[in-house]
Amino acid sequence: MNMRVKEIAEIVGGKVIGDENIVITGISGIKEAEPGDITFVATNKYKNLLKTTKASAVLVSPEINNTVSTTLIQVENPSLSFAKIMELVGDEPVKFTAGIHPTAIIGENVKLGRNVSIQPFAVIEDNAEIGDNTVIGAAVYIGHYTKIGKDGLIYPHVIIRERVKIGDRVILHPGTVIGGDGFGFATVRGIHHKIPQIGTVEIGDDVEIGSNVTIDRARFDKTYIGNGVKIDNLVQIAHNVKIGDNTIVVAQVGISGSTEIGKNVIIAGQAGIIGHITVGDNAIIGGKAGVTKDVPPNTHVTGFPARDKWEDMRFQVFVRKQPELNERIKKIEEKIENLKKILEHLYGEEISKND
Repeated sequence: MNMRVKEIAEIVGGKVIGDENIVITGISGIKEAEPGDITFVATNKYKNLLKTTKASAVLVSPEINNTVSTTLIQVENPSLSFAKIMELVGDEPVKFTAGIHPTAIIGENVKLGRNVSIQPFAVIEDNAEIGDNTVIGAAVYIGHYTKIGKDGLIYPHVIIRERVKIGDRVILHPGTVIGGDGFGFATVRGIHHKIPQIGTVEIGDDVEIGSNVTIDRARFDKTYIGNGVKIDNLVQIAHNVKIGDNTIVVAQVGISGSTEIGKNVIIAGQAGIIGHITVGDNAIIGGKAGVTKDVPPNTHVTGFPARDKWEDMRFQVFVRKQPELNERIKKIEEKIENLKKILEHLYGEEISKND
């Protein structure tokens, strides 16, 4: 990489504050950056790092304009602009040659679109359909009658079971399982009897699902993942869950059966949501929250049981102060006891009897 700041600003549509002729030779995180590097500050929360970074230029949001000693490039979205620069200077993405590897197993009546790439030891069962330009990675299993849209990328060791429907431009990372049986049993006299899970899973367009995620098939009908949903690694989504468009689910979240998540919801890491409840559009669920009842739209809940963020913060402050409060109560009780002894000494048994 060898570009002047003003050239980079033109690429990302940014405004330069400082020396636009500085030559940038590398990219890096703001803490690790050295002279010659360009980096970014995603939000105002981290703007104090501008005072210590060694980077020669920093992508920032428009509201940051104090240059300190570093040249700034103001852009609407610093993180997205930085990603664009990385694409320009980073290693060329791995490309998969179209065609079917000789070790792959293709069933009967399978429909393959144009330029599909099927990597070694993949298994595609009968009557499955794969859209144009989709890549099926090594050792991927695709079940009977499953349909995958165009321009998809299915990384190695993904399992997509039978009759699942996946939209266009979907990315599935290694180890993910789509369409496994929901966790359904009927217990009779101590014996757990399996309830057939005869539904399916439907995933919309432009969805990305991280590694080792499990999305169970529905008991009836379908488990549904809306368009534009992004799911981090190690997430469990149970049978008949519905997730609205553009929702984000962060790592290690668990969503129990038949719960409905609205659009544009953010569910932070390790949150747990019980079954058969509703989370409204634009809600935010904090990390490690335990959600036990419906969450209204446009609200932010945290803690266990999950409640309004500010109410939970007040509760947490009270809990943290509990040892101090206990100590104060103990001292007050000691003072009361001493006062009682003084009064008994002054007025004799009569006061003690009337205590």
